[in-house]
Amino acid sequence: MTKYIFVTGGVLSSLGKGLTSASIGLLLEGHGYSVQHQKLDPYLNVDPGTMSPFQHGEVYVTEDGAETDLDLGHYERFTENAVLSKDSNYTSGKIYASIIAKERRGDYLGRTVQVIPHVTDEIKQAIRRGAGDADFLICELGGTVGDIEGLPFLEAIRQFVVDEGRDNAMVAHLTYVPYLHTSEELKTKPSQHSVMKLREIGILPDVLICRTERPLPEEARAKLSLFCNVPRDHVIEEQDVPTSIYELPQMLVEQGLDRVILERLRKPINELVLDRYHALLERIRNPKAQVEIALVGKYIELGDAYKSVNEALYHGGFDAEAKVRIRRVSSEKLNADTAEEMLGGVHGIVVPGGFGKRGIEGKIETVRWAREKAVPFLGLCLGMQCAVIEYARNVMGWDAANSTEFDQDTQYPVIDLMPDQAGLEKGGTMRLGAYRCALRADSRARAAYGDEMVSERHRHRYEFNNEFRDRLVEGGLKIGGTNPERDLVEIVEIADHPFFVGVQFHPEFKSKPTRPHPLFRELVAAALAHQGTPPIMVDVPTDEPADKAADA
Repeated sequence: MTKYIFVTGGVLSSLGKGLTSASIGLLLEGHGYSVQHQKLDPYLNVDPGTMSPFQHGEVYVTEDGAETDLDLGHYERFTENAVLSKDSNYTSGKIYASIIAKERRGDYLGRTVQVIPHVTDEIKQAIRRGAGDADFLICELGGTVGDIEGLPFLEAIRQFVVDEGRDNAMVAHLTYVPYLHTSEELKTKPSQHSVMKLREIGILPDVLICRTERPLPEEARAKLSLFCNVPRDHVIEEQDVPTSIYELPQMLVEQGLDRVILERLRKPINELVLDRYHALLERIRNPKAQVEIALVGKYIELGDAYKSVNEALYHGGFDAEAKVRIRRVSSEKLNADTAEEMLGGVHGIVVPGGFGKRGIEGKIETVRWAREKAVPFLGLCLGMQCAVIEYARNVMGWDAANSTEFDQDTQYPVIDLMPDQAGLEKGGTMRLGAYRCALRADSRARAAYGDEMVSERHRHRYEFNNEFRDRLVEGGLKIGGTNPERDLVEIVEIADHPFFVGVQFHPEFKSKPTRPHPLFRELVAAALAHQGTPPIMVDVPTDEPADKAADA
């Protein structure tokens, strides 16, 4: 029987509910239990697929092609075995769309459709679908207690705890304890009011997780326990992590959060086995080298826009026992005149995915710079398409080469919609989720993966145009991998280059800190060896800002 852990947030947003939920999943797996994760988002968009990255950060894609919240990336990265799906992320829009479809079909038999019971019942059904047959479902509610759009979800959670019984469902409330520098004290009143809002709804939190910049003194813990009606040992301190977000589970286990949860839900407290995780922390805290890699995109002002790419780069560094510094470069500002200034000195370059024409010429110029300077390069999705365009223009001499996404009348549409996509609505032309890729035997990708067939996640509309394939191959562009079902080009490479790989998919979605993705691992290795430059030794803590355990 599945046990349910609901994670709510109070006082303010971006406290780190996603990372806290992911950390709980890691600890429960360490005790030998199976875990599933779910995110409930109160906004009215059906999914974040059409939302600007500036609004919502990256769109994380699951194996079955669901476009979801970036917190699902945290869940999969922290856990070893949780594989999320379309049932792992529900929004108000998705819930209401289902209800309205049922009403139009007559499923409610003429009854008045209301928030209670119809909306709350739909939410509860979604929660049960998300659990599958796992031992635990960790369900995070986005937003902050007190937000009007979150009320139906909170009411559904209240009902769910009653339905399942207190031995089978619990609520962990993440709140903020601010430090006032003028009076030099931590203030518990905002957390007290946050819990008061929960109790007004009828939810009694079982655990209080307190985000704080300073250690939580005993007096503050006692006050929170007393006024929030939570046992003293259920008040958990969650300070800002000093070096990496991957230190958070260790912080929580030292406070006994895993034992509190297992005792509260009446599950055996098996031995906690975290050998791989502890080995990871050792590599993170004691890097032997550092390397700088440029990330060239048009959303670089918001770190969460490329969250999975950032993390995959760090993972590659963990494997090499190196600290990866990411130089964030705006593709809108980069051109032939500024490339040397903006990219000079980096050991590797990543051009990530995206949609739309803005910043494209800067990405293409970045590819040219990496190719001509022999700087290790990895192009992701649109980054791979830019690599093909650049090669066609500057090596093949097709000056007008482009994608029909940016120029419908280009003489050389080396990137285009496939013929069977013509006339379809935009949503119908997307290739989403996992697709197979057969790797060429002598390719750089095959050497990295160590396998002849892999599966990777996609999120794109345009493809390498096979009409130009033979000519590009004759001109020196190497096809490293193809989709066997439709003969679509998945990987392009340049052979006489230290590392030049472009992939049509998003390998960052499958990278974990304990299992770095092969392409990111090899990119970092190539960057460390770039032009024979010896790695810079590190003997002090790096100044790369940690993510402070904050989510979107």
